[in-house]
Amino acid sequence: MRHWLMKTEPSEFSLADLKRAPDGTAPWDGVRNYQSRNHMRDGMRLRDRVLFYHSSTDPLAVVGTARIVREAYPDETAWNPKSPYYDPRSTPEKPVWLRVDIRFESELPCPVTLAELRKLPELKDMLLLRKGMRLSIQPVTAEEFEAVLGHARRLAAAAKRQALLT
Repeated sequence: MRHWLMKTEPSEFSLADLKRAPDGTAPWDGVRNYQSRNHMRDGMRLRDRVLFYHSSTDPLAVVGTARIVREAYPDETAWNPKSPYYDPRSTPEKPVWLRVDIRFESELPCPVTLAELRKLPELKDMLLLRKGMRLSIQPVTAEEFEAVLGHARRLAAAAKRQALLT
């Protein structure tokens, strides 16, 4: 099993949107970067786990987890001239762009912000934290995945202790 980080702008598609989708499942469409497309095509497999990351918002943060429930298949939004993701080079006969389906797994007990991620020594090599890394789909190691989840649990426990003191 592999692990991934998938970025989304919550104003476009949030973790709450995924959770509300039928069966908590939705296509991850609109990807128009070749390297991200290649991650979907060549790397993502059924049951792979995903860190769901809210970008272009304040704060930037990992907010939940999901699973890959359908491997890469053609992204039909590329064929629709009315879609913001339309690409005339992509056709049903020769699709250029792909998507996968993901299913909601969990909301983190406490979001882990980009600032918090940067503080964790075990994440020093995480792609997300590299200068200029803008890919919407990135591989993460199993250790990085677990470090993020563990930190979310620690943040939630600290917040709960603080609430008991006040």
